[in-house]
Amino acid sequence: MLRLVPLSLAAALLAAPIPAQAAPPGTVLRDGQGHEGTTGQRSGEPRSGEAKPAKPQPPASLDELYDRLKSAEDPVEAKGVSKLIERRLDRSGSATADLLTERARQAMSTQDLPLAAELMDRVTALEPGWAEGWNRRATIFWMLSDKYAAITDLQRTLVLEPRHFEAWAALGRIYQSVEDKRRALECFRRASALYPRMEKLQDAIDRLAPEVDGRDL
Repeated sequence: MLRLVPLSLAAALLAAPIPAQAAPPGTVLRDGQGHEGTTGQRSGEPRSGEAKPAKPQPPASLDELYDRLKSAEDPVEAKGVSKLIERRLDRSGSATADLLTERARQAMSTQDLPLAAELMDRVTALEPGWAEGWNRRATIFWMLSDKYAAITDLQRTLVLEPRHFEAWAALGRIYQSVEDKRRALECFRRASALYPRMEKLQDAIDRLAPEVDGRDL
């Protein structure tokens, strides 16, 4: 970090006389061969008062982002970190899988769910190790009211990426919809452990906990 010179000292330095025998820094000089140069400054060195260019910081690792998400005190900050994590998980590593996934998203937007499901079938066959592919297909199964197929895909998602908080929350919602309250609460708590500031998650836990754990006397 650069330290700022006090104004009075800067004024004193600027007002100081320059010795007659020395050329001021920055004066253009020519040697006997006509080459130009400047005094008081080496080639490639930053000029006085210029900040050195900052070194680019490497992007945070996925582990670091999950740590930040867990410790975030501010909901807005937590949401921003969660978006960064989602972007990382969205990367399949395959241009073909990404293209098919985008086409599936477009099909979903026009309510062509059978086509979306077919496209995501191809994605999961092409990239079976990509957790987000199974999560996306689970969403389509949920929209098709095939809850048990959605549960199967979400469970596969969580085998591949156990920290997938969206998958845990979605699994909890599906279990809740089929009245499996104990499993729903367990899933919500797993999601909360990863993303404590997730919107509406604590409300769901607070509603289910008395029914599953029993009320305090």
